[in-house]
Amino acid sequence: MTDRPTGTAPTSRQGSAPFRRQRRGFSAALLGPAFVAAVAYVDPGNFATNVQAGTEYGPLLLWVVIAANLVAMLLQYLSAKLGLATGRSLPQLCRERYPGPVVYGLWAQAEVVVVMTDLAEVVGGAVALHILFGLPLPLGGLVIGTVSLLIMPMGAGGRRRFEVFMALALALLLGTFLGQALGTPGLWESAGRGLVPRAVPGTDSLVLAGGIVGATVMPHVVYLHSALTSGRRGAGPPGGGAERATASRGRLLWHTRVDVALAMGLAGAVNAALLLSAATLFHPGAPAAAGSLEAAHSAYAGLAGPLAAASFGLALLVSGLAGTSVGMYAGQVVMDGFLRRRIPLALRRTLTVVPALAVLASGISPTGALVLSQVALSFGIPFALFPLVLLTRDRSVMGPWVNRRATTLCAWTVSAVVLALNGALVVSLLTG
Repeated sequence: MTDRPTGTAPTSRQGSAPFRRQRRGFSAALLGPAFVAAVAYVDPGNFATNVQAGTEYGPLLLWVVIAANLVAMLLQYLSAKLGLATGRSLPQLCRERYPGPVVYGLWAQAEVVVVMTDLAEVVGGAVALHILFGLPLPLGGLVIGTVSLLIMPMGAGGRRRFEVFMALALALLLGTFLGQALGTPGLWESAGRGLVPRAVPGTDSLVLAGGIVGATVMPHVVYLHSALTSGRRGAGPPGGGAERATASRGRLLWHTRVDVALAMGLAGAVNAALLLSAATLFHPGAPAAAGSLEAAHSAYAGLAGPLAAASFGLALLVSGLAGTSVGMYAGQVVMDGFLRRRIPLALRRTLTVVPALAVLASGISPTGALVLSQVALSFGIPFALFPLVLLTRDRSVMGPWVNRRATTLCAWTVSAVVLALNGALVVSLLTG
């Protein structure tokens, strides 16, 4: 991920100095969009898939979590760079460049992705309220849906406050599960075994691997990230001509790399710590912990104490609230970008929360619904990934910030692997 503008490098040592100064002038104010995206990578769906994977298979699927996180880094970087280079979001560019039927098809599947994402966030938050305060699941879902509206960025400065809130939520989640993982015996031995790529036999393990990929590589924030950075295209000091503009853009892109590396690295650490804490605490002595998030909460209480159980419930609640707010934000970007239409946030909240409330009221296992929702999300990844790669490799779109060949090759390889995983998952599910 070291793309830089081609054909714009100064020809003298003196000419390159402004670019170097801009690049080295670190500013925390230019960080933030990737932290919004990263929160979606530690949502309740991740809790369900990682706890189940660690409980049933120990650390053996840790390498899947790490690989999925590296894929997520690449995709979020490309999305952020696309918005920075063009000043438009991925859905907007798709609308401008693709025929109407393709655009409507992309919009329809993107809305399904948003609904499935929201299902995971609201269900997870409702489960957290149930295990912490005893609220009935449907009532908990209504509370999560209502409170999430208050978190959404509103008015001037709202986006920055939203970014700060998401960064704090990510820090809380990291502190919770990293502390639990570091406090369990045999952590480093388990991590060493889990980092070795290997196939785990059985359809259930493949479903879990697909769920991990779907829970880690989130299509809706690929759309969202490009919108979050599109408004920063003109950031930087005014004036100074083409050289100053190139230096300013270079500074923004460098900060984008730092933003993505920090935020996605933290999200990956949360997921790895969550899986390892389940692997070291629950496998194989507490198999019931894989059955549901409530069972995992009880297992934490029995094996690590009430404080660890309360921390797990609080982290799940924060994850659900933050994640569903990000999902609503992404839904607005998707509709506005593909269709040039907006609907009131309250209406969107109502439409997307209904499936989750139906699941909570039906008696279906919330954890099972979470895992299946993440598997469904994995099928939405190619529809965001293919346009993203096609656009970022197109010089007419990206100008000097077009992908290098190595970056494009890596992105196409990732696409092929995700498609192969989805195909294998479908075959396994159909054949039982």
